[in-house]
Amino acid sequence: MKALYITLLLFAPLFAPSLVHAQSNQAAYDSTLAKKLGADEYGMKKYVMVLLKTGTATGLPKTQTDSLFAGHMQNINRLADSGKLVVAGPFFKNDKYRGIFILNADSLEEGKKLVETDPAVQAKLLDMDLLMWYGSAALAETLEIHKKIEKKSH
Repeated sequence: MKALYITLLLFAPLFAPSLVHAQSNQAAYDSTLAKKLGADEYGMKKYVMVLLKTGTATGLPKTQTDSLFAGHMQNINRLADSGKLVVAGPFFKNDKYRGIFILNADSLEEGKKLVETDPAVQAKLLDMDLLMWYGSAALAETLEIHKKIEKKSH
């Protein structure tokens, strides 16, 4: 019995941190926030990831492409304000892909409808690949944090 007691004492420090961590995670769990963000039991949810790529339209006048990309930025802001666009941004120069959207959408069909509201997509300056993606429901908080750290808006 004494050997069992000594063995337990020797191994207790190995298990104590994980027990404390599990308890602290449970204490930090915010069911109201999880529900607001649509989180499942893992804190995750479905999104639609959109890879924007160079479209088939070429040779348009610069004034037209400038206008279409201004509309593209307005559409991004509209989707973000509506809660449908969670993350967006351009890729650095490469041969195919131009940018990414992560949409708060439940299906590829819904995601496609949202992206088709973009003037640059409508004009075929941009095309899209859509994928279902499973990520942290906390991504929806990213835009609110971004507003607090950007000095200059686009």
